[in-house]
Amino acid sequence: MNYKSIGVIGAGAWGTALAQSFARNGLAVTLWAFEPEVVASITARRINELYLPSIVLHEGIKPTGSFNEAAACDAIVLVVPTQHVAKTLEKHAAQVPGATPILIASKGIEISTGRLISQIVSGLLPHNPVGVLSGPSFAAEVARDLPAALTLAMQESHSAIAYALTESLSSPHFRLYVSDDVIGVQVGAAVKNVIAIACGVASGKQMGDNARAALLTRGLAEMVRLGVAMGAQPETFLGLSGLGDLTLTCNAMQSRNFSLGVAIGQGKRAADVLAERASVAEGYYTAEAVVKLARGLGVEMPICEAVYETLYKEKAIDYVIKHLLSRPVTHE
Repeated sequence: MNYKSIGVIGAGAWGTALAQSFARNGLAVTLWAFEPEVVASITARRINELYLPSIVLHEGIKPTGSFNEAAACDAIVLVVPTQHVAKTLEKHAAQVPGATPILIASKGIEISTGRLISQIVSGLLPHNPVGVLSGPSFAAEVARDLPAALTLAMQESHSAIAYALTESLSSPHFRLYVSDDVIGVQVGAAVKNVIAIACGVASGKQMGDNARAALLTRGLAEMVRLGVAMGAQPETFLGLSGLGDLTLTCNAMQSRNFSLGVAIGQGKRAADVLAERASVAEGYYTAEAVVKLARGLGVEMPICEAVYETLYKEKAIDYVIKHLLSRPVTHE
């Protein structure tokens, strides 16, 4: 299990940043892009002008529009927007060798089914070892080789593969820690984007640091409740893929989800903000998926419900905030 070549499926900002990190670490990286203009831009100028225009990309990254080229690598890192994962794999599953490990770096929950991404991948590629790569990490900082630490989660039966991948993908400024809680790491990655929108709304409304801290803390409680109901380990949410990622995403305008919330708090419509952007704010879609999933499991998630009502029911921000603040007093 010596992984020397990595196929990155998805050339958005995060996929490109991961490709940059892996190539910098001496791996041969094939970066598959859905958009032909991204392949052309990287080929001609070594820059992903659409998604990461400020970074000159490593010569070890080979851009391609051929899924088969990326799938032929020793391991695959999947960075496709969550709502497009099933469609992408349904089209290309036959091109993926059965023993190739697949690491999921996308963050979210499928709206139509409530499935985690690992469930989608395992359903379509049942013979492939599946893992998750997640943690507090902004694409531009990883691409510039600033320090970051993430979690690589795989089932305990695949621990040897997990440790081998960790050895191959880690570098002095990109450190990976191994976990066996595949569910917990994904729930943390998904829910934190919804809580980040809520924190952004509070900042946009100039509600103060106290309010944002309260939303972050109670949002963590919602994350844990949902994760445990789905079979996750509670301690996972105190790690990099839980509290770590939540803290980062809820406090910085680099976060697409936090900045979306700020714009909404300032009075803009979510649809208008999203239409101006090339990159996906996964929290917008995850809000609907999380609320549906939580209701089905009987899990109380009032902050996520509030974000959902704001985004999809177009309820007034002040009404939603008043409803949140008027909830019955209870134990923490």
